[in-house]
Amino acid sequence: MKYRKLGNSELLVSEIGFGSWLTFSDPQRKQLAISCVHRALDLGINFLDTANVYGRGAAETVLGEALTGVKRESYVLATKLFFPMSSADRGLSREQIQKQLDASLQRLKVQYLDLYQCHRYDFETPLEETMEALTRAVTSGKVRYIGFSEWPLERIEAALELKDVARFVSSQPQYSLLHREPENGLLSLSAKTGISQVVWSPLAQGVLTGKYLPNSPVPADSRAADPSMGAFLNPDWLGPAVLEAVQEVGQLAANANLTLAQFALAWVLRQPNVTSAIVGASRPEQVNDNAAASGAHVDPALFTEAERLLPSH
Repeated sequence: MKYRKLGNSELLVSEIGFGSWLTFSDPQRKQLAISCVHRALDLGINFLDTANVYGRGAAETVLGEALTGVKRESYVLATKLFFPMSSADRGLSREQIQKQLDASLQRLKVQYLDLYQCHRYDFETPLEETMEALTRAVTSGKVRYIGFSEWPLERIEAALELKDVARFVSSQPQYSLLHREPENGLLSLSAKTGISQVVWSPLAQGVLTGKYLPNSPVPADSRAADPSMGAFLNPDWLGPAVLEAVQEVGQLAANANLTLAQFALAWVLRQPNVTSAIVGASRPEQVNDNAAASGAHVDPALFTEAERLLPSH
């Protein structure tokens, strides 16, 4: 496993990160989820990403259980806040940051977070209030560094212009061969300001594993077949033209002696402003396959051809 520095922080983060978005909230799959965390740690994956809203606290609780007995300094732990935790609890107000931070620490069974991220931008709370509360979280010792996910560019710039507040070191955007929006300003702004990317959905919700075949039913055990998980999938990605192109990219991956998933992860990691590509897994074997993408050397011409075959959606 290779490691990269996270923005202007002292954190060294594994190129492949492990996320707990969709696979940690089902009580029947708890032991499997814990096994995936342990496999990730065994493979040198040290960046573990979650959020309070995943399963309304369930994912943090399971991750906290998985990390019981693991040396705290051996992993980089990140969580997020913004989305509703109850009818009254949501957003990035001073009160919510204090309340949700303490609740996350309790569920995760740790004294501090390495990275605390604003899951979206809160237009109902003054930016100054949010940044002051995040700064207090850092000075209290409960949080080492702060980040954001999917903020508008002008709001990122506004936060960077504030004086005497903690500085963002990370951005968590959706980024993949099928979704290249971060290339429209986010990457360049981040590179100039000491922020790097920890990317979610680098495999486009599993589409870039090649498991979905053109003009075929979706596999019964896949995300697309699951009513709750499938709701997050871009329907355009399951169209025959896209899926046929994905199969062609699979041939490019084979030319590089990689699986399609490894090739897609290596494409994300070709970007120097990306520190880590966050993957999920429902089985430990999937973690093995994804971890092997770290450090992969790919002819840039293959990436260029993949971009031609798969226009961003």
